[in-house]
Amino acid sequence: MDEKELVQRAVTGDKDAFAGLYTRCRDSLYRYAFFRLGNDSDAQDAVSACIAAAYESIGRLKNATSFRAWIFRILYRCCCDLIKAQMEQNARGDIKELDRAPSDDPRYLSVEVREALNQLDDIDRDIVLLSAVAGYNSREIASVIGSKPTTVRSRLARSLRKMRTFLE
Repeated sequence: MDEKELVQRAVTGDKDAFAGLYTRCRDSLYRYAFFRLGNDSDAQDAVSACIAAAYESIGRLKNATSFRAWIFRILYRCCCDLIKAQMEQNARGDIKELDRAPSDDPRYLSVEVREALNQLDDIDRDIVLLSAVAGYNSREIASVIGSKPTTVRSRLARSLRKMRTFLE
């Protein structure tokens, strides 16, 4: 069954169709959340919150072909909410510095690439991650972050140049 048909069935309340959609995008969702948040636990929390929110609101999805952009917008907001909550906790001194992924695990970005990503502001980092990790084009990324595709393309090019310069 193709994605469009699964979306149409999920919109009408088919739980198995929604599960099929989740299965198709879970790896991309997790990778984006991991690279955005920096650790496994937070990434899993963000993806779980995203899936719960998506399941609750799937009936409002108007265009079946925009499912992936729609679910990444939800994940983007979940990641932002989690970061905001962590910043508030950090400001109160309630938690210690967040753990980082082990650099010797090949599933994770090298320390150098992570440092290059950290040179970018949040929006530029999101654009790079949505492009490189999730594989989205500029139109899809623009939909997720609420920008224009031309702006996304120019910010992506500028961000990649900045990262390349940092890595050299």
